[in-house]
Amino acid sequence: MTRYHLRYQLAPGQDPAALADFCAGHGVEEVVLIYNSEELHTGHPVGADEDLWFETVRAARDLLVDRGVSVSLNPWVTVGHVDRGRTQDVGFAPLVSPYGEVATAAASPACPVWREWLAAHYGRFAEIGFRVMWLEDDFRYHNHRPLTWGGGFEPGILERLGLDATREELLAAITAPGEPHPWRLLLQRRWREIQLEVVDLVRQAIGGRAKLGLMSSGLGIASVEGRDWGRMFERVEVHRPHFAPYGDTAAADLSYSLAMLELQRPLRPAGVEVAPEIENWPHTEWTKSDTQTWSEMVAAHLSGADALLLDVFPFVTGAPARYPRVGRMLTASRPALDATLTPDLTTYGVGVPWWQDTAASVEGDGSLRGLTADPLRAADFLLPYGVPIQGGAAPVTALFGEVAWGVPDPLELLRGGLLLDGTAAAILTRRGFGDLLGVRVETVVDRMTPSATPYSMERIVDGGALLSVNEQRRMARLVAEPGTDLWTEIVTARGEHWGAGRVAAVNALGGRVVTMAACEPERLGRCDDGRRLAHTAVAFAGADLPLVTGGPQLMAQYARVGGRWRLAVVNGSADPARPEVLLDRDPTAVLLAPLTEPRPVPVTRRAAGRVTVEADVPHRGYVLFEWD
Repeated sequence: MTRYHLRYQLAPGQDPAALADFCAGHGVEEVVLIYNSEELHTGHPVGADEDLWFETVRAARDLLVDRGVSVSLNPWVTVGHVDRGRTQDVGFAPLVSPYGEVATAAASPACPVWREWLAAHYGRFAEIGFRVMWLEDDFRYHNHRPLTWGGGFEPGILERLGLDATREELLAAITAPGEPHPWRLLLQRRWREIQLEVVDLVRQAIGGRAKLGLMSSGLGIASVEGRDWGRMFERVEVHRPHFAPYGDTAAADLSYSLAMLELQRPLRPAGVEVAPEIENWPHTEWTKSDTQTWSEMVAAHLSGADALLLDVFPFVTGAPARYPRVGRMLTASRPALDATLTPDLTTYGVGVPWWQDTAASVEGDGSLRGLTADPLRAADFLLPYGVPIQGGAAPVTALFGEVAWGVPDPLELLRGGLLLDGTAAAILTRRGFGDLLGVRVETVVDRMTPSATPYSMERIVDGGALLSVNEQRRMARLVAEPGTDLWTEIVTARGEHWGAGRVAAVNALGGRVVTMAACEPERLGRCDDGRRLAHTAVAFAGADLPLVTGGPQLMAQYARVGGRWRLAVVNGSADPARPEVLLDRDPTAVLLAPLTEPRPVPVTRRAAGRVTVEADVPHRGYVLFEWD
């Protein structure tokens, strides 16, 4: 059965009976009580404030448990989210940004006074009895407004580095262009140690009376912080991954959500419970539609989620009755969610790799933000073209952008199928592997650099069709080596040759490499020709995958589930579509339209090894193909 875990704040003095009634009426298995949060946040709770929240939480927990509802706890702050004009006067050393800005409310994780408070606070509330106690997603260095980038440059942290250097000198060294300075790795190690020390303190304070849960955000920025996911999950038993935007977005942005879910799966060892965050902000249907919320819950279930952590009520609700649509949405969603429970899942697709220490190898640009290598870019190129992905390296892997600095053994990828963008090709060349790419990278050109012959279009050699590269901020100027296949060329506005566009090559190791001149392929203007080129590249590289056509923005997950094959296709377009799949099997199909009962739909075999569903898949709807 679908497991709804409702994150909910009760104001002091509010009767929890109405919340218990809501849970009973809409099948909410667990309430995750959050307190002292957002509008009701008065700072890190101490003294009378802590006493008030302790009694409020204890009364709510006791009533809910008596009514058969499981209860977990979400203290809203660890370090502290956002100052928002608040100040704290409880003796915590404040966060300090890389530029010397000092927080007024957020605390340094190295501060012994803050650590003592945090351990005592978790230890006290653990006495009440909860299934899970959560570490809020402010447990990190970045993203503590109004600090630029975040904290981690406090005197207490700098002292632990043992360096004879100022904060300014440290920042300049760790972000400098060129080969990474040793201080960068040293700082990341200290940041990692400090976080793990705090987690150990909290675990000791809880003393086994509850599981410990971790809320997390983006992988790229966590790499800058030096997070060691393996060591973190040795201490954490439940994971709430962030994966979806907090407000309504175009359904084309589903690629971000699908990729975030998939790329975080390999981080977790078996046995770690996962409850993805289903959130809107500021928590009403005016912020995010029921249709989008439904589609994100389905995506979470298809990714193997154990439960759904729902942030769907404002934190100053008054009572659930003020928002009756929430209950109707949860009830209407349950049939599709029950149909997509996926306890046993192995995904297949083009590999989108990620290495947690990538930021230690990236060339800097003078800022901490410049150390962030985004692992989602390859997924954002492939998914909207109907190409399934899987987290990590695979027989065919897509390596885009600065992530190429983090590859431990490029030869391993170059022996298989490999899709490269211009940036990754340039990086691999600089790392000494250029002779295995099939192209020579002459230079990488910035669009804003004056040139007599700026790049403008991509011309397909077979047929001459033109595609725009006008919005590419950077392009690699490529020369195709002898014996390779030139698929496209980059030309100027006058049609003059500028460089090779897409080149396919078989290298000396037997690997099959496709290189694109575009340094941001995910930002290329999309069209049917672009999809055909992407599918051709995947096939040339050696991937045997059910590729999807039939409309724009049809995104697919390909998986082995419970002994059967499943292809889940979601429509990321506002227009209805009938997906066609390159497949030599005869599958069954089930249509999941938002907030309705799942229903079987017919599938027709077409020429060229394709099958199509004979039903319109609506905006954010899914069709599930299954076969033995």
